[in-house]
Amino acid sequence: MKPYGTFSDDFYVNLHVSTETDLPSSRDSVLHHFEQIQRRYPTMRNFYARERGEYVMEEDKDKGSYRWASVDSKRICSGYINPPDVQGAYGQHLDVLEMIPYTLSVSPLDCESLNVMFGFDFTFRGNQNEVVADALGLAPAFERLRDIEGASLLSQEPSIQFAMDDECRTQVRIAVETRTSAYHIRTREFPEEQLSAYLTARRLGSLAAGETYADAARKLIAIAEELLDHFMIGQVLQPLQQAIAAK
Repeated sequence: MKPYGTFSDDFYVNLHVSTETDLPSSRDSVLHHFEQIQRRYPTMRNFYARERGEYVMEEDKDKGSYRWASVDSKRICSGYINPPDVQGAYGQHLDVLEMIPYTLSVSPLDCESLNVMFGFDFTFRGNQNEVVADALGLAPAFERLRDIEGASLLSQEPSIQFAMDDECRTQVRIAVETRTSAYHIRTREFPEEQLSAYLTARRLGSLAAGETYADAARKLIAIAEELLDHFMIGQVLQPLQQAIAAK
């Protein structure tokens, strides 16, 4: 089992499919999609509608680990917060991808993008930008700026995006997001907020002939796991853990 959940306070694996054309929005189509999900995951029983035509179904949140799924006009999502086993998250997402051609009439041609995102949240009260700078550093050309007397770091959210093929159809983005604002620094009142690190593997454009959404997602998962295991854990997640602990 991949112990990804041990590197942050909260860990989640989300799937997003964005389509070029509008998804079916009739009552029967929407309910049929979520009924098929619930048949496989009976504890997902909290169903509700949000504004602007988004429908969500999820498990109870009181245990801190729960599944969720949603559909809006051009996006299908599936998520698992704090999965006990990362394979359980993969299985859920693959199940959703295997059913959407039948429940929502999603064609392989209709894919605008397919994303698999690994998220890591760290709870920290204080200037999160300083923590990120301590853990990951600044670009060498900017390091001396931290020596300016009286200066406070207002933003430090490193992000990098790169292509995994010559056509740039498969891409990866690694990013850190802080939630410390100028108001927090000015008042010295820091709420307990989440500092987040993300790794997103993305496939752009229609699928190849004979390729399924599940096939494409498996490839993205393999790419993401390779980068998590050989880069992100040692170079991003563990340094953030250590910097937070030192504070």
